[in-house]
Amino acid sequence: MFRSVALSLALTALLAGCQAPRPPAPPTKPIPVCAGGEMMMQTTLWFGLSKPQGGRVSSADWQQFLDKEVTPRFKAGLSVYDASGQWLEKSGRLAREPSKALLLIHGAENGVNDNIEALRTIYKQRFGQESVMRVDTPACVGF
Repeated sequence: MFRSVALSLALTALLAGCQAPRPPAPPTKPIPVCAGGEMMMQTTLWFGLSKPQGGRVSSADWQQFLDKEVTPRFKAGLSVYDASGQWLEKSGRLAREPSKALLLIHGAENGVNDNIEALRTIYKQRFGQESVMRVDTPACVGF
């Protein structure tokens, strides 16, 4: 009996020293997200060039939109690419059309989102478009 009590006490003493492992301490320095630049946003807007009533947005119309609406809002810079896209209209018809892709790199400054949304709204109204697609992606940017 003494042996059994002694064994129980010894086992209890041994187990009392056991603790669950502690979680690792958080790093003292933040882990860098971008190895060679700063974290910014890349927004790409896709503008269809076919008008629903027929015809197309002309090169002159596009350039005027770019000069009067886009550039004043994004003076720091932008890129425009010619594209060819397709999408399913609300009517269920597959639409294929030439497009312009507008690529913007920006931070989270006040007003940026409003400026982007204004471009989408103006273009849809001016050229009778059903939509202007917007894609936002975080990006590591270095200059």
